[in-house]
Amino acid sequence: MSAPDPETLPRASESDVARPSKDALRATVRLARAHTPDAERAARDAARLPRLLDACSGHATVACYASIAPEPDTTALITALSDAGVRVLLPVLQGRREPAWGWYSGPDALRSGWRGIPEPAGTALGAEALAACSFVWVSALQATPTGHRLGTGGGWYDRALLHADPAALRGALVNEDELVDSVPLDPWDLPVDLIVTPTRTLRAGGARRAG
Repeated sequence: MSAPDPETLPRASESDVARPSKDALRATVRLARAHTPDAERAARDAARLPRLLDACSGHATVACYASIAPEPDTTALITALSDAGVRVLLPVLQGRREPAWGWYSGPDALRSGWRGIPEPAGTALGAEALAACSFVWVSALQATPTGHRLGTGGGWYDRALLHADPAALRGALVNEDELVDSVPLDPWDLPVDLIVTPTRTLRAGGARRAG
């Protein structure tokens, strides 16, 4: 039997109040990212990478997500962490209803998954695998200085983070213009501890803890 089409699988719902404003913001951010010149995007990514690596310093196991253009790049981060001996856990999305993960073992061991997102090609681990990581990078389209984030809309990380070590740090990487004063929230939206842009690193003390 073939794997189910991920587009037909149930996704996390949003409240009737938050959905329109979230959808509008997502569309705006995605359009801005898509119209950013490649050279400008590359410069932002290069400027942000040292900050991302500094944030991961001292962590032996890091969960991350594999970015696809025009998202802020995580490929260089994943490669650098792996080269330094850090174990990197990546989401496995293809054909799955619940969060699943796989350990990164090099670019040749990745396959094209849901919506073309690279993912480990081996046997997937369950949602509980996230508990092994002391740092978790969470995808975001916008973030606030207090650690609230506008996610990509599927609710995947809100479900996945329920299985994280409560002591694990959570981080999000966004562009400078995606750091905003507020984002629309639902009760289940989970905050992060650290926000990294190309020019600064913010510790979010208001949403969860100082980190």
